[in-house]
This record gives sequence, C-alpha cells and structure tokens, in this order.
Amino acid sequence: MADHGEVEYATADGNDYAEHEGTYERFLHLTVIGILFVISIVIGLAIGGVAAHWGRAAAVMVIAAIVAAHGMMTGVQTPSGVMAALSLLVLAASTLG
Repeated sequence: MADHGEVEYATADGNDYAEHEGTYERFLHLTVIGILFVISIVIGLAIGGVAAHWGRAAAVMVIAAIVAAHGMMTGVQTPSGVMAALSLLVLAASTLG
C-alpha cells in the first residue's frame, strides 16, 4: 500500500515556490495584456471595415500596440483596459459621424 508519510514536494531540495508563483503572475499579466490588445485590434478593424475610417483604425491599432508594449515592460494592466475602452468610444464616434 501507499506510504502516508511526509509530503516530499514541500520539503524537496531546490523547491522555489515563490519563483513558481511569480512566473504564474507574469503569465496571467501577459494573458490579460494580450487579450486587451486583441480586443483593441478587432475594434480597430471594425472601425475601418464597418465605418470606413481607416485613418482612425490605424491610429487605434498603433496606439494599442504601444500601450500593450508599455504594459508588458512595466507590469501595469490599467492602460490596456483604458485603451480598449477608448477604442470602443472611437468606434461609437465613427459610426455616428
């Protein structure tokens, strides 16, 4: 039968749980930034394709790329969320006028 002794993972040599959690946090951050970047790009394509404002669409996509790069380098997610919201506002303004 199985030995129900001490758990070896928690006591193993070289186990760096703090580094594991740090890597997971970086992965989650990168995922959030990536999703918000893709949302901004899709909204930019909608601005160009539906409203035929390709200048605004290009501006949204370039600014979204810059904001995403900034978020990846600094570890801040808020600017990417703000960019996605601003992209929606530009889409709304493009469809109205």
